[in-house]
Amino acid sequence: MLNGKRRVVVTGMGGITPVGLSMPETWQSLLDGRSGVDYIDSFDASTLAVKFAAEVKGFDVNQYISRREAHRMDRFTQFAVVASMEALNMSGMQTPNGTAERAGVVIGNSVCGLRAVCSQLDVLEKEGARKISPILAPTMTSDAAGVQIALMFGFKGPNFSVSSACSSGSDAIGQGFLLIRHDEADMVLAGGTEAPLGPIGIAAFCAARALSTRNDNPQKASRPFDAGRDGFVMGEGASMMVLESLEHALARGATILAELVAYKATNDAFHLTQPSPEGEGAIRAMRGALDMAGMEPEEIGYVNAHGTSTLLNDRVETMAIKAVFGSHAYRMPVSATKSMTGHLLGATAALEAAVCVLAIDRGMVPPTINLEQPDPECDLDYVPHQARKVKVDAAMSNSLAFGGHNSMLVFRRYQ
Repeated sequence: MLNGKRRVVVTGMGGITPVGLSMPETWQSLLDGRSGVDYIDSFDASTLAVKFAAEVKGFDVNQYISRREAHRMDRFTQFAVVASMEALNMSGMQTPNGTAERAGVVIGNSVCGLRAVCSQLDVLEKEGARKISPILAPTMTSDAAGVQIALMFGFKGPNFSVSSACSSGSDAIGQGFLLIRHDEADMVLAGGTEAPLGPIGIAAFCAARALSTRNDNPQKASRPFDAGRDGFVMGEGASMMVLESLEHALARGATILAELVAYKATNDAFHLTQPSPEGEGAIRAMRGALDMAGMEPEEIGYVNAHGTSTLLNDRVETMAIKAVFGSHAYRMPVSATKSMTGHLLGATAALEAAVCVLAIDRGMVPPTINLEQPDPECDLDYVPHQARKVKVDAAMSNSLAFGGHNSMLVFRRYQ
């Protein structure tokens, strides 16, 4: 117990990402500075203004679950299920340890079953309403991933989805943290998942002028904090983590990767897509997270930046970090892994939270690649080009999303 509230620890993680089909493979790719961005090959993008994305390559769901089970899942649910399997396996649990009623699931996503909806719209237009799949309704909804995980693993505790655009994964982990902290659950499988890649997804963000159009060199397109950045790169994937109360983890002899000590969410209430010009909401979220953690800014050894590679986000986020951390901002490594993974929308913050845990556990900080000509207004240590060996005792994961959402998580070395 800490101030009458239960401590929350991370005991397992799993990932399906554009740079790896497991969390170890993803982590090694990030340390190697490998880009997962390339020309789209999962559908015909020839008529689109942007012809590249960060796709998950080589994913065969039938290697993990039966064809019948897979048929009842949209791609975003398949990602979440497989990532959850890995997270539970790492944690040493295949099913809830103890009472199933105390095991919860919280998953963040943004556009949910977009692929299934688009394919069925085509069926509706060509063949009529009678040909619509009977499983469309339960597979396209935002709770579909959590429902399938509960069915598969027998989790009977709180189960819901969180949608806050690009901070959804962070908010899902934060809500899982609060459930355990306030004794509503003993363990929660939390994270984010997204499969937005298709003509409508790319076209929509192109229309919003949010995507990079660097069609001549896709792997150089995601370039957070670089003066030549021109937008983000759409990606897909999932990242899940097992959260437990400290007592629950110790009772079963679990290996503890890190402690989750704070979560704070705010909103700018400023603009539909643009961040508050002075970073006011992000500043409040970072300060609130530090307050909840009972930590001074100087105790944070690494920040995984939201770092989207858009003109406004990178400048405003840098401004906010400097406002919160003062002179320590210049001594603290701040890297943007979206330079390699692209932007996984509702899953991206969950993956970046996992990166913070691994930075603490492994003593390494992944780089920001493609940072060739730093923007003068973005003047922090973004760990350019190469991973760095750093002893990290505490890390913050930043998420700033369309709609003015700001969500911050703080992880600390368990002791």
